[in-house]
Amino acid sequence: MHHESTVVEEDTSRKGGLDGYFKISQRGSSVKQEVVAGLTTFLAMVYSVIVVPSMLGAAGFNQGAVFIATCLVAAFGSLLMGLWANLPMAIGCAISLTAFTAFSLVLGQGISIPVALGAVFLMGVVFTAITVTGVRQWILTNLPSGIAHGTGIGIGLFLLLIAANGVGLVVQNPHDGLPVALGEFTSLPVLMSIVGLAAIFGLEKRQVPGGILLVIIAISIFGLIFDPNVTYQGLFAMPSFGGEGESLLGTMDIMGALNPVVIPSVLALVMTAIFDATGTIRAVAGQAKLLDKDGQIIDGGKALTSDSVSSIFAGFVGGAPAAVYIESAAGTAAGGKTGLTATVVGGLFVLLLFLSPLSYLVPAYATAPALMYVGLLMMSNVSKLDMSDSVDALSGLMCAVFIVLTGNIVTGIMLGFGSLVIGRVISGEAKRLNVGTVIIAIVLVAFYAGGWAI
Repeated sequence: MHHESTVVEEDTSRKGGLDGYFKISQRGSSVKQEVVAGLTTFLAMVYSVIVVPSMLGAAGFNQGAVFIATCLVAAFGSLLMGLWANLPMAIGCAISLTAFTAFSLVLGQGISIPVALGAVFLMGVVFTAITVTGVRQWILTNLPSGIAHGTGIGIGLFLLLIAANGVGLVVQNPHDGLPVALGEFTSLPVLMSIVGLAAIFGLEKRQVPGGILLVIIAISIFGLIFDPNVTYQGLFAMPSFGGEGESLLGTMDIMGALNPVVIPSVLALVMTAIFDATGTIRAVAGQAKLLDKDGQIIDGGKALTSDSVSSIFAGFVGGAPAAVYIESAAGTAAGGKTGLTATVVGGLFVLLLFLSPLSYLVPAYATAPALMYVGLLMMSNVSKLDMSDSVDALSGLMCAVFIVLTGNIVTGIMLGFGSLVIGRVISGEAKRLNVGTVIIAIVLVAFYAGGWAI
């Protein structure tokens, strides 16, 4: 803890206080680098305050109320991660879990909104319990290295596909054949995304500080001038916490969520969060080089607790379950190494509560290059696979590829674990398997075989 830096010292040298608290120079960063990283991550994940309300809105949630909840969850989670865990990871409402909450729970199973929020809250409680008891850390420790790297590669590819699809560079193939095809190449979003991505390659090679951020800002300005869809809609708007019956704060129905019908859904949320969010934390920490000599995350326990506690908070304020955002890798790519990065993100989400009209100024094709760049960077994990241990390496690649082909991180991890265990047994290397790996493989396969998976 940091009780030794007295108040007087903080006044005389503010930088000393910041640097000491966040261990900035110790981790080889600077305050400026951290702030730029925070801004970059924020811009890369700010789309969530548009996507999450629209998804939950489709399920009948009040969109304005969800916008506020989404900002609050991101602010709370990121500040907790920054100030307490001191890691450059931002937290927000997880898109995968938001989709499950909206489309599966509310629309699919007809569960009412208060009960769905109760389910999110319960999921947070169970998730936190699993984290505090060390079950989640145990899973992280038992991630075989091939699958650990494979998850990073797969998440990178997945991110690339999501960003490319978001701007129409890759679209669903309307004809027979493979499911994806090239979109309208000459359209503005596609051209801007490709040029932006190439520009990031160049700027990063020249080590221009905040290169990713510069591209995001430049394309946003370009869009404002040339794209009729990007309009300035004002600057400041007070957050309305909803009139009577509009706000979602504290409207959750926990007893309703304890209904035997809803419990499997709560567990499906927990399972997905464990592997999805844990894989993401692992991938971002690896990319920021914040792993210790045993390959475990520095202060990993606090990182895991931060995101599970944020899900409890999400249920309370009326948002979707929270998780670390893979977009945090945009910030670590920009040099973020400490909690100051996440603290900046959290502070910006607090501001966004009051500056909601500004979010319309950053078009999807301005942040897509950043996400595609990060995706490509994460795919460079391929070089870390140890091909001399082919069963491990190929299981990792299996995990990577199927994360993308199924659009689901947990599915890839399940197939990776399954093929690792079977491959080890058949290759006569069964003694290299530890009990943890086998247990995780069996649980994951059973989870899918039973039809509980998201």
